[in-house]
Amino acid sequence: MKILVLNSGSSSVKFQLIETSPGQLETNRDRVLAKGIVEKIGTAESVTACQAENGKALKLVRGVPDHRHAIEVVFECLTGANGVIRSPREIEAVGHRVVHGGERFTASVLITDAVVREIEGNFHLAPLHNPPNIKGYYATRTLLPHAPQVAVFDTAFHQTLPPKAYLYAIPYAFYTRRRIRRYGFHGSSHRYVASRYAQIQGRPLETFKLITCHLGNGCSVCAIDRGKSVETSMGFTPLEGLVMGTRPGDLDSGVLLYLLRNGQTSLEDAEDLLNRQSGLYGISGISNDLRDLVREAGKGDHRAHLALEVYVHRVKKYLGAYYAVLNGADAVIFTGGAGEHQAGLRAMICDSLDALGIQVDQVRNERAFGVEGAITTPGSRTQVWVIPTNEELIIARDTMRVILAKSRPKVRKRAAAKPQM
Repeated sequence: MKILVLNSGSSSVKFQLIETSPGQLETNRDRVLAKGIVEKIGTAESVTACQAENGKALKLVRGVPDHRHAIEVVFECLTGANGVIRSPREIEAVGHRVVHGGERFTASVLITDAVVREIEGNFHLAPLHNPPNIKGYYATRTLLPHAPQVAVFDTAFHQTLPPKAYLYAIPYAFYTRRRIRRYGFHGSSHRYVASRYAQIQGRPLETFKLITCHLGNGCSVCAIDRGKSVETSMGFTPLEGLVMGTRPGDLDSGVLLYLLRNGQTSLEDAEDLLNRQSGLYGISGISNDLRDLVREAGKGDHRAHLALEVYVHRVKKYLGAYYAVLNGADAVIFTGGAGEHQAGLRAMICDSLDALGIQVDQVRNERAFGVEGAITTPGSRTQVWVIPTNEELIIARDTMRVILAKSRPKVRKRAAAKPQM
């Protein structure tokens, strides 16, 4: 089954065309036929980049006024010089990343008018993400009327959190009336690397206790107990938890009240302060990119070094906390851009975690650059692995499963035979 995976942002559309089937899923042989991104939608200088499985690359610069035209450009990339399909009609289904499913969606679903209304009803929970996510659906519904479409939610994986983990200690009415609670994000990433680890080990996911660390510009940690998310660091919004590129992570709410009361920020500017001016960038004053900070810290920049220390300390703290939540862990898994490629960062995080049974092998750690592999010594009680994430593959696989389940004929239960008189 050829599935178009879309991640629609306010001014961009990331896409992958993935071929998958139950057999390919079982053997981890799904194929990425092409992938790319359309950026700066709504401008005259929109840039589209596409890389095909056969190695051919394509770059287009032209005006793309809206998401519908962006999808048309995607079709041009897939059928043109790259030639991975002859016609858009070969696309059998579309899978959409949707950031927030609220409490309504605990799994991926076939998109219907009722589902769209539910997603739009969650716009207030993710005003920066859900509206553009749904734009991709409206565009492909028009352009690919033959293809069923599926919504895959970032929050769904964390719907197994128990109330003791998802409730905030504020008046309970805020939960019952406004659904203010911990939702968690990066669910597709945490789910993929956990499942992949179990596949590598040749055992069911339900036999493991895992701590997964998604470290990129956005960062989160998840405690997974026998396949279920039982605790995660992001909360009602993606602001909570670890220090991130431009987000502060855990922050005493009194700090924001103090800044507002003393005129240091306005309510309108607070969103920008917390989403774009804080985190690694806020401490360092240099960059939100860990690679830049590692380089500048190596040159002796004090604030770059300080930003790294704060970042590492927060990850360590969460690892220890989640080890306690799980009462032990079989493995810690690093993923995300930084988690997959920053060996020095992984070493700093794992340093002095001997009490958790973690001993990093320096050679293994250096070799694990964007590839799967254990980075601990053979004798480590708790394994540490690097597993590159693949959220798009999770979306494609879920899309296939939902469609196949929908197409299976329902077997009517035979009525019980009446007892013979």
